[in-house]
Amino acid sequence: MNAYKHITKAFESEYKARSAAMKNRLIQWRHEPTILGIQKPTNLARARSLGYKAKQGITVVRVKVARGLSKRPKPHRGRAPSKYGRFYAFKKSLQSRAEERAARKFSNCEVLNSYFVGEDGTSKFFEVILVDRAHPVIASDPVYSRIADQQGRVYRGLTSSGRKHRGIVKKGFGTNQNRPSYRARHRQIKV
Repeated sequence: MNAYKHITKAFESEYKARSAAMKNRLIQWRHEPTILGIQKPTNLARARSLGYKAKQGITVVRVKVARGLSKRPKPHRGRAPSKYGRFYAFKKSLQSRAEERAARKFSNCEVLNSYFVGEDGTSKFFEVILVDRAHPVIASDPVYSRIADQQGRVYRGLTSSGRKHRGIVKKGFGTNQNRPSYRARHRQIKV
């Protein structure tokens, strides 16, 4: 078994067993700012599988997102709208929201990808890998320079979690059954 498999297994067992190290880590993260740049990824194997390399111009950021449904503000004047409900669910995942928050905070960077690192009673924590658009090391790298050229890629749903909430993740045996779209497929079936 290689080193990355050992790291993955250790991280999974630590999370599933709710070890003391994981609990202490979550307590510490809870008191830190919502978006925080970190020295190195918590789960190195997962970060590497999503395209992280320890080189200049690549940054890892931990983002805290509130769990659960969002509460619609209560109307304080006039009648309540017909579509007014107490809680509603976002179409986007919490992971996509974390990526967008990181992109808004670090406006000179593009989001490469992100991954889950932990959750407590009120929050979920994701680590977002960012690529600096203007860095000369990134500009000279053929893989990262293509990603740096895609401005606003997180807002257009080009990251892996963005592709997932857009419904274009491959399912089945190499076929993409979610195209052209969920609505278009059902429209074709009904007609």
